[in-house]
Amino acid sequence: MDIHVERAIDASLSQFEKVAAYPVAEFKKRVTVVFNSEDDFMEKVSLMDGAFDDEPHMEALREVFFDLLMINFFVEDVKKLEEDYLDSEEWEDIEEETIDRGTELLNVLLYLRECRDEDIDPDLEDFLKEFLLVDEDEFQDEHRIYEDVIANQVLMESNIEEIAKVAGNLPDSSEFKELFYPVMNFFYQNEPSEDESAVFLSNSAEPEFDAPVYALLIAFNKPQI
Repeated sequence: MDIHVERAIDASLSQFEKVAAYPVAEFKKRVTVVFNSEDDFMEKVSLMDGAFDDEPHMEALREVFFDLLMINFFVEDVKKLEEDYLDSEEWEDIEEETIDRGTELLNVLLYLRECRDEDIDPDLEDFLKEFLLVDEDEFQDEHRIYEDVIANQVLMESNIEEIAKVAGNLPDSSEFKELFYPVMNFFYQNEPSEDESAVFLSNSAEPEFDAPVYALLIAFNKPQI
């Protein structure tokens, strides 16, 4: 397993256990085995889904963990396959089969990996304009999905409470509604103090989701020691 993915899993589940007061040790052991296994991607998906099926209390994190499984595949598993595997019909079939899986968090994780490779600090404007290319005509799907993020970039000059206020007022039709609060807070502060973390948690409408996702991003972003 990629070290950054491993840290993200650890941080995410640790926060879930803390916020939900629900033990995660057995679930963590099970998904760690999945991520470290030599099985093919779809078998890993099946095994991970089985772990979530047996832990309905953690259902909200299922698709986020699919994103982690996907990034781990891109970073780690693909090394064991043919060089052009991601251009193969087999991978096209997998993409088609999993088209409705995962969340937009995958794009954030891919961006953070690129930042690490290029030794630059994550920045919301850079993510939107240089990574997602939301201003380009051929990337209008991305512009639509991230519309609420684009419209609220000014929050990077605001505070956690204001981010929470905007997040709470997003319409249910917003495609980024669920991820808005943790992702915007990550771009606002990716190395929060204990006080900032406490303020983040106290302003969260869905702490059992928001806290694990925020912790996941912070951990994934940390440089390898």
